Amino acid sequence: MEKIAQAHAHYATGVLLELNEQTDAALEEFAQAALADPPNEALALDVSRHFLQRNRPEKAVRVLTNTTARADASGKIYTQLGVAYVQLGQKDLAANAYRTAIKKSPRSWTAYENLFALLSQNRQPAEAGKVLDQALKQLDGSADFLVELAELYTAFGRQVPARKEAARVGALAALNRAVKLNPASPHLRLKMADGFTTLGETAKAVPVYTNLIEFYREFPMLRDGVRAKLADIFLRSNDRARATEQLEAIVRDEPTNPLGYYYLGSIAYDQKKTAQAAEYFAKAVLVGPDFERAYYDLARAQIVLNQTQEALATLEKARAKFRDNFAAAFLTGMAYARQKDYPEAISHYTAAEVLAKASDPKRTNEVLYFQLGSAYERKGDIEQAEKYFQQALKVSPDFAEALNYLGYMWAERGENLDRARVLIERALKLEPKNAAYLDSMGWVLFKLNRPQAALEYLRKAVACAEEPDATLFDHLGDIYAALHQNDKAAEAWRKSLAIESSESVRKKLDRLSPK
Repeated sequence: MEKIAQAHAHYATGVLLELNEQTDAALEEFAQAALADPPNEALALDVSRHFLQRNRPEKAVRVLTNTTARADASGKIYTQLGVAYVQLGQKDLAANAYRTAIKKSPRSWTAYENLFALLSQNRQPAEAGKVLDQALKQLDGSADFLVELAELYTAFGRQVPARKEAARVGALAALNRAVKLNPASPHLRLKMADGFTTLGETAKAVPVYTNLIEFYREFPMLRDGVRAKLADIFLRSNDRARATEQLEAIVRDEPTNPLGYYYLGSIAYDQKKTAQAAEYFAKAVLVGPDFERAYYDLARAQIVLNQTQEALATLEKARAKFRDNFAAAFLTGMAYARQKDYPEAISHYTAAEVLAKASDPKRTNEVLYFQLGSAYERKGDIEQAEKYFQQALKVSPDFAEALNYLGYMWAERGENLDRARVLIERALKLEPKNAAYLDSMGWVLFKLNRPQAALEYLRKAVACAEEPDATLFDHLGDIYAALHQNDKAAEAWRKSLAIESSESVRKKLDRLSPK
């Protein structure tokens, strides 16, 4: 009773000092109160927390060890004592305190978390993993406990790759148990769904996310965030229909959301619905003028649609808002190439190469070099074209487009025909039903004076073409003419002219069948 009286006196003095803004003196009085009244754990925890905040862990330890001298001291006291020992740098004592906390309060999450962090920082991954496994054995853990445990397992798997699969199994077990507890908290349900998604268990995440849409119906930002997560899952699994459903719901309820329009555009573009993609990207730019990526994807769609002037205007707007970069320069080059302004295209491709080397060397890839080679070839600078095609193949030896283009370029010029054939053969191994590559092989064989062998490839090329192609029928006519099958040659050239007018093809047909 005397000690309790002393405790009350010290506490009262501390309150008065605190009212007079004598904070340090007040804290000392509160500490004396806690020392005089060991069973008062709430006071010990509060005082020790203040000492820790003031970076005075030795005083926190004195207060806490006074309380832990009692046999019935709680796990909370030992957890706080572990924190104090960590601040003192006494890691072994901290670990012992945390372990005692777990024994006394096996369902208290903080002690497991702190002990795991201490062992991980101390480079003891095996021991850290055992802490998580021990936590998983608590069969009556709450949903909060289990979700936190799953998150820590996942983090552990990233930190220690050798234990990644075991950590994944533990995380999944914790989340499966948490789901069965059917927690009411939307926030906790969201963390569960996010956990399943991180683990690649999207089939388990989808129903949780779907139910959350109803939970968050009065909170548009949270609701649309869940829809975006669902859309991402569906996109990754190539379920474009369900992804589109979620994204359309986002833009319907929030018409000013640029991301919704952007991803709808991306889906349409992947489905080769380029006009629709351009409309969505244009809306993304309209409602989100600071959304930089949307400008470049809009320009790319416009180039595919042969709306090159519109694409150049889009890219000019992007340059006015954002600093010049690889994407803007590269796409500008593509737009000029579509306009057959090859010197201008080369200028912008070269600028893109300089920008990439300065800021993102990975962009100096086979695609960039291929476009440069193509532009130089069309400009008539064969030496530079060869240089860039070879550079593309150096970066990516199995880049089929470059293999075929370089081989066909040589074949067309009657140069390096044996090397050209080897390159085209490699392209065909990669894409055996590609009509352009089949045509190239037929053409190089034709140039090698092997028209009969060439005929087989040209027939396959015509059969594999997605739509009638004037060049294929022109080449087929040349091969039939070389085989002295004039009727078939004339028929092939007529088909070529029906697709696309060509004076050279018309002259060949006229020579074969003079009026």
